[in-house]
Amino acid sequence: MKPEKRQNRGRKLEINLEQAVVIKRKPNNKKKSPKEDPKKPKKPPTAFFYFLEDFRKIFKEQNPDVNSMRDIGKACGDKWRSMSFEEKVPYYDRATEKRAEFEKAMSDYLKRRENGDLELSDSE
Repeated sequence: MKPEKRQNRGRKLEINLEQAVVIKRKPNNKKKSPKEDPKKPKKPPTAFFYFLEDFRKIFKEQNPDVNSMRDIGKACGDKWRSMSFEEKVPYYDRATEKRAEFEKAMSDYLKRRENGDLELSDSE
């Protein structure tokens, strides 16, 4: 078989179809992650997110013309970095309390799941 000649942007391109390599695509064998149990406790936010919640309210009052989350987040990050540890303590305390509640709820959840008291539904 003669090699085909094709025009490619003004240059001649010769392709020998007998020697052409066929590239096969691999099948998409990504494992689907199991669906999360809706009864599983959710992790609590970090201290920064508690600060962000308070800061956003104050920032909106002082700057009503700024609506961009990017600008608010940037200002919040700058403020958080400039704060001393003593100023951050209330947020760390709140996060620690919520983390303790989460740990307790998670241990209860795992006990119920091990005992079979918790129904896992595959259809969701």
